[in-house]
Amino acid sequence: MGIPVAKLVIASKNPGKVREFEAILKPLGIATLVLPPHVPDAPEEGSTLYENARSKARFYAHWVHAPVLADDSGLEVDALGGRPGVLSARYAGRHGDDAANNAKLLGELQGVPDHQRSARFRCTLVLAEPSEGREWSAEGTLEGRIAHRPAGTHGFGYDPLFWLPTFGMTLAQLPPEVKNVVSHRRRAIHQLLRQWRD
Repeated sequence: MGIPVAKLVIASKNPGKVREFEAILKPLGIATLVLPPHVPDAPEEGSTLYENARSKARFYAHWVHAPVLADDSGLEVDALGGRPGVLSARYAGRHGDDAANNAKLLGELQGVPDHQRSARFRCTLVLAEPSEGREWSAEGTLEGRIAHRPAGTHGFGYDPLFWLPTFGMTLAQLPPEVKNVVSHRRRAIHQLLRQWRD
């Protein structure tokens, strides 16, 4: 069975995230559309990544009347009991302040040795199809650890601090085409598309 539609609206105003979705979905034959500028920001008041992703998918589907793909992603650091988790984008207080979020994370992990800096990125996706009143969801994770200092210029968010032992570098040091093959977001997308095709 083929993919039901060939276009998805990406429920994000984060340019870096939109570019990642586009890079992952385009080779799969799915075109991505950005949110119209007049659409207000969706509320993110859930206590879990899934609740936030579902809320965004439903909110934007109501506005654009088209299939919407929403995600909520978070960084889970074991030494911090899973924080920042659902608060990742606003960990330091202001939503989307990557520099402040990274600085706060490094401050909280000061003195913590490498073997206790294990962490993972978790991505939860929800696809809302308003014309059918249907939804699909999936999750993907990427294991790594938190570096002692940022490195790399690619990516966004916590990428400069997320060390991948397999590659010997951070996510922000990986070329985007490599990151988009191994990322938590790609893993979630592939799971979601399998459900969607079925």
